[in-house]
Amino acid sequence: MASMYSPFRGCRKCSEGCLHCYIHKGDAKRNVDTSKIVRTSSFYKPIERKKNGEYKMKSSLVYTCFQTDFLIEEADQYREEIWQMINERKDCDFLFLTKRIERMADVLPSDWNEGYDNVIVGLSIENQRNADKKIPVFLKTSIKHRILALQPLLEKIDIEKYLDDIDLVIVGGESDKDGRVLDYDWVLDIREQCIRKHTDFSFRQCGSHFVKDGILYNLKVKDLMSQARKANIDYKKKSEI
Repeated sequence: MASMYSPFRGCRKCSEGCLHCYIHKGDAKRNVDTSKIVRTSSFYKPIERKKNGEYKMKSSLVYTCFQTDFLIEEADQYREEIWQMINERKDCDFLFLTKRIERMADVLPSDWNEGYDNVIVGLSIENQRNADKKIPVFLKTSIKHRILALQPLLEKIDIEKYLDDIDLVIVGGESDKDGRVLDYDWVLDIREQCIRKHTDFSFRQCGSHFVKDGILYNLKVKDLMSQARKANIDYKKKSEI
């Protein structure tokens, strides 16, 4: 069972992978200014209680800040209180993704030590340049559970030398009519790297424009995840995510 937790909203594009971000597109349709980072009405969701004292949010895997970046600068004012709630809810596992891993060491709670057992950090990267720039920082940061989110994957990349301390690698394409192509050969190559290192691998979604065996397929957004599942190439060794 999984829950969604969005304590704040709003974001800023900061890398090549952000070009066709679905958050910005959705906000534009609703005339919402994505650049404004504001606290939401769900801020205290993890610790809200029923009349009988039980938590409203059940023990679960909690997808945290999936409509923003947990480490974005403008949310520094909120993060200490969020850390406190995460620490209180030790019965939940909080998973967040970030493109700003270089900020993490500076915004950790005082009792973090080697990392909270119930926090899973996912580093989002899209190309070789950012892999080589950000993964070493990721590995030097005190974190108990690490995943790599290569989504949208924009080119063939080599991450094998970084995988010893990674629990899971997630790969996916770009979901946009103008999205950049995902080549299935890139996906399979990363899978082989993960198998050699005994690191879990998950192919989460195809791209809207997807090349397999030299043929370009133009897929509907609603079919991207189901088509990836049909490939049946996930590899499981370590994680429960």
